[in-house]
Amino acid sequence: MRIGGAIEREYHNPEEWVKFAKDLRYSAVLCPVDSASDAATRQEYLQAAKEADLLIGEVGVWRNCLSKDDKVRKDAMDYAKAQLALAEEMGANCCVNIIGSHSETAWDGFSAENYTESFYALAVDSVREIIDAVKPKRTFYTIEPMPWVLPDSPGNYLKLIKDVNRSAFAVHLDFVNMINCPERYCNASCFIKYCFDLLGPYIKSIHAKDVLMEQAYTTLIHETIPGKGTLDYKKILPLVEKLGKDTPLFVEHMSGYDTYKQAAAYVRSQAESVGICVKG
Repeated sequence: MRIGGAIEREYHNPEEWVKFAKDLRYSAVLCPVDSASDAATRQEYLQAAKEADLLIGEVGVWRNCLSKDDKVRKDAMDYAKAQLALAEEMGANCCVNIIGSHSETAWDGFSAENYTESFYALAVDSVREIIDAVKPKRTFYTIEPMPWVLPDSPGNYLKLIKDVNRSAFAVHLDFVNMINCPERYCNASCFIKYCFDLLGPYIKSIHAKDVLMEQAYTTLIHETIPGKGTLDYKKILPLVEKLGKDTPLFVEHMSGYDTYKQAAAYVRSQAESVGICVKG
């Protein structure tokens, strides 16, 4: 198994970047450069990753490719294509984004329009356009599930895969983002297993977080650091390991360098407690 996460410290060269990754005991990393970087810099970081046995698991986009603002949408689409091309060049497991949103208050916000047929049709066309512009052979374009934007369940993620109908379209699994109601929260282990059962063949990268629901009205489900919520990682991690020893699991949304180290160490300890060998 490979565990990774963000660095959350400034680095100025590949040597400093590798030093931080090793201190955090990461064996999977987020891409340390973006598509605006020059070719020489990209190759320096790629070579450093290979020499340190660091798997580049994700190239992020994090732009709204379904914005109602035409310029914002075009710029986001152009950036997504450039980032997917970067993922191909760097040999990353995947390039990841959210599907987008018609919210007028937040780039990743909720909106009634996110559930319309026209939104879904635009989403399918957008993913196809990004993939068809790059035609990747080694990497995959993936969508992170969201609590209030499709795909928000393993079932409609699988539908999206079939409707996009591109071999380079795959799954970035964030099961915590889909735990968006009391039923899924209370039956989290079964729900997460269902995610792996249904989407397993398509999963290229995974986010690791935890959840905690308040006894308060109406429904308040909080994201928290692994080990501080109610998820049973001793049941989750064998599902990850079955996907292959190089499937990256990234802790995310931590508050800083030390918290990332704490989260990664917790996930590592849970894996080792059930007999899973963790690289790094």
